[in-house]
Amino acid sequence: MIKACIFDLDGTLAYTLDSMAVVGNAVVEKYGLKPMPVENYKYYCGTGADMLVKRLLADAGDPELIHYEEARALYRTEFDKNPFYKIQHYPGMPETLNELKKRGVKLGVCSNKPHEAAIKVVERMFGNQLFDAVMGQSEQVRKKPAPDGPLKIAEQFGILPAECIYLGDSGTDMQTGKAAGMYTVGVLWGYRDKEELQENGADEFADSPEDILDIYEAKCEK
Repeated sequence: MIKACIFDLDGTLAYTLDSMAVVGNAVVEKYGLKPMPVENYKYYCGTGADMLVKRLLADAGDPELIHYEEARALYRTEFDKNPFYKIQHYPGMPETLNELKKRGVKLGVCSNKPHEAAIKVVERMFGNQLFDAVMGQSEQVRKKPAPDGPLKIAEQFGILPAECIYLGDSGTDMQTGKAAGMYTVGVLWGYRDKEELQENGADEFADSPEDILDIYEAKCEK
């Protein structure tokens, strides 16, 4: 029986590339480096803000990461000022989440976005009543693909990992869900392709948010 669905945030619940790109490009331009296309941020994100900055600097003209320490601090500071730039939830996602909630499913978010920013974005997109737990990156929780976040959420809910579906759009997410012992669903509307999700252990795929309800029902019937 599935009792909880735990979601990645960026590329799974919400489109957030522009919010990352506007801050990241402002940071690299400060050092006279080249701003990068928004599409590149699909591959910069997913393993935490610090890794995003490293990948960005390397592509922008600082492969030796000379500016890394200053840039990582500046990125976090500037991002926290306005994490909502052009963010939007994916079509059908609020309806799907509300339907899961009506069926008594606990809802959680586990993101590599800094914790405070994750909370702000989730509440801006979905309010503060829909999700039962939101966990972003912090010193207390190892970032994904370590399974700490989903496991802590399951513990908070008082349920077993096997009673959870973990959903995400990247190979990192698939590794996270499998390491946590959860049924792991790759979503195909996000930032990475199906091949990456498949190679990293996705149990199943969702083409649209509405598919999540079908996956939930099928798992509950087993």
